[in-house]
Amino acid sequence: MQSHDQNKLYRLLPNFVPSGIIKRKNKAKTWEYGYNEKYDVVVISKNGTIGDVYEISGVRIALPATPKILYNSRVKQKDQCWNPTLLPKPLKRIQSIFQWHNTPSDFKNEWVDYIEKEFDKREEGLWFMNNGIPTYITGTHYMYLQWTKIDVGNPDFREANRIFYIFWEACKADKRSFGMCYLKIRRSGFSFMSSCEGVNQATITRDARIGILSKTGADAKKMFTDKVVPISNNYPFFFKPIQDGMDKPKTELAYRVPASKITKKNMYLTEQDELEGLDTTIDWKNTSDNSYDGEKLQYLLHDESGKWEKPENILNNWRVTKTCLRLGSKIIGKCMMGSTSNALDKGGSNFKKLYEDSDAKKRNANGQTKSGLYSLFIPMEWNFEGYINKYGMPVLKTPEKPVIGIDGEDIKIGAIDYWENEVSSLSSDADALNEFYRQFPRTESHAFRDESKQSLFNLTKIYQQIDYNDSLILDHHVTRGSFSWLNGVKDTTVVFSPNKSGRFLVTWTPGAALQNRKVSKGGRWYPGNEHIGSFGCDSYDISGVVVGKGSNGALHGMTKFNMDDAPSNEFFLEYVARPQTAEIFFEEVLMACVFYGMPILCENNKPRLLYHFKNRGYRGYCMNRPDKRFNKLSKTERELGGIPNSSEDVKQSHAAAIESYIEKHIGLDLEGTFRDTESMGTMCFQRTLMDWAKFDINNRTKFDASISSGLAIMANQKHLYTPTKQKSKISVNFARYNNKSSLSQLIR
Repeated sequence: MQSHDQNKLYRLLPNFVPSGIIKRKNKAKTWEYGYNEKYDVVVISKNGTIGDVYEISGVRIALPATPKILYNSRVKQKDQCWNPTLLPKPLKRIQSIFQWHNTPSDFKNEWVDYIEKEFDKREEGLWFMNNGIPTYITGTHYMYLQWTKIDVGNPDFREANRIFYIFWEACKADKRSFGMCYLKIRRSGFSFMSSCEGVNQATITRDARIGILSKTGADAKKMFTDKVVPISNNYPFFFKPIQDGMDKPKTELAYRVPASKITKKNMYLTEQDELEGLDTTIDWKNTSDNSYDGEKLQYLLHDESGKWEKPENILNNWRVTKTCLRLGSKIIGKCMMGSTSNALDKGGSNFKKLYEDSDAKKRNANGQTKSGLYSLFIPMEWNFEGYINKYGMPVLKTPEKPVIGIDGEDIKIGAIDYWENEVSSLSSDADALNEFYRQFPRTESHAFRDESKQSLFNLTKIYQQIDYNDSLILDHHVTRGSFSWLNGVKDTTVVFSPNKSGRFLVTWTPGAALQNRKVSKGGRWYPGNEHIGSFGCDSYDISGVVVGKGSNGALHGMTKFNMDDAPSNEFFLEYVARPQTAEIFFEEVLMACVFYGMPILCENNKPRLLYHFKNRGYRGYCMNRPDKRFNKLSKTERELGGIPNSSEDVKQSHAAAIESYIEKHIGLDLEGTFRDTESMGTMCFQRTLMDWAKFDINNRTKFDASISSGLAIMANQKHLYTPTKQKSKISVNFARYNNKSSLSQLIR
């Protein structure tokens, strides 16, 4: 099933909070800014009201209620778009708060309301009509659009940036969040947006420190001098605190009262006459694991986080820097982290892990993600320069008539069509294509594309399948769940239960007649559906791990060609996890085999799983190595089953099995050798596909999913590995005798 709005930036949740409760609390204006535990929603409103509830990247966010009067509402609909207002000329002449204090009272009275309203917009945000649609922007977004100067002048309003800032406001409001991890496209404006937030925070906060990090110290310095400082200098006087030092500093921007020597003129100043500064600074640090170690930060700007190359490690840096944002369990600062991703072996793999550990849908018992951050991805088509109309909306598909872009130029082709044309032109150059994907991703898997030169398998087919899966509503194809013994009684009947926290992903379960089919022979249980399919498993023996290291256990189920009510030649189950104990893993694997009634082939170098099966009476489920006859097996192999992982022949056969399966069943078969040219493969397990893409036959230990999936293929194709009976190369001619008489006679 195709998802037509697969890349929609948010999901509207009508009636998520009961309308009666909203109406009552809005009237009293009693909604508090921050995370509302009762309704599991982050309130970003600062006026005591809420309206629409958005879900963005797994975070539910309540916006303020729509007011009756909106900016731009009296303008014709076609002219309703964002336009910054100019600073009134009388106020342009005032450069500092000192000049303002020296102006006449009637002048101040004339303009004080204007200034106060600007502070209100900065705090609460703004509603405006945009092509007939009431549209809310946060206070931070308002400061970016209205008062920030970037390299091209005033920034454009873009729907993508609106969602970005709403999400960021939720990160700030949520006491459980350390900030955001933003997976972006090239030239999305993140550097300017994050710099704007740094200046915005610094100019309203007392006794705070704002930090900047990038992929190198030189990049951090450039961001400070070329973005942060100019943004600060271009603020109107009423947003500018007293500043110490030069107008264009190189290392630190300090909002504090400059030190001065005592003179005859100032020696008699009283406390009331003394100036007050914020004592807040913005600075940058060289790139290292220990940047800002031991310091307290209000805000950390973390740019190009996906491009930290060895010896620098973004994971190590975040572990250290995270402590700068908290006191004990209380979060006192926030991090705005954003980047495109390098190739995986050039810093991208660490950023990928950090991004995946920031999934707001996966929280620990403290309500936090593994990293503490919240991940956000905005597809390229929503933020691609040259393809945004004057209302800030992307032109996704090629329009019938040209559309006027936000820059005044005609848009004649849609962003998606342009992207697809680029992909088509680069199809013969795998590395160039993957670099384009990383720079302008439409999916998260695009953003983390690796270089192709090290891949053992056909990356084109693998990525075709991954891209196709990204276009599916995978929840309609893959079910997450758990297996358990009926009523908790072992060795009876296994049942499967959908469960969001389950460790199994399945695409097919057999009908009732096929479930739990097994036969008993000589006190052993044997699988009853061996003709339908098999399992492959990469096990582990030790429950504990050293310093968080240790491979996962992996299990894959795959069908053969069959005439039963089951798919043919398809992977139907994926399990890649490391439960609290190895025994839990063993039992879960056993239950899966019993439920499907299928045998399992696993490596015997880690034998505890095989012993678990044997001791429970299920030795008959454990396949023997298919490349040897039974009488050639070792004593242990006869006892337990399994296949060794040290044999070079086994390694080669294992890799060849995956390679063959990919060629026949993954992606498109453009030549029509194995199936229809228009027919896409049916492999739905993205994790396994990505594991195949990275698989290194010389370093197999890291690729749990590849090991188990390859063993499943080998199990189904065991006939290919059965040794043939060889004829003796020595010709022996025995003499034959006729023994009918009393004397034996030679038969000639």
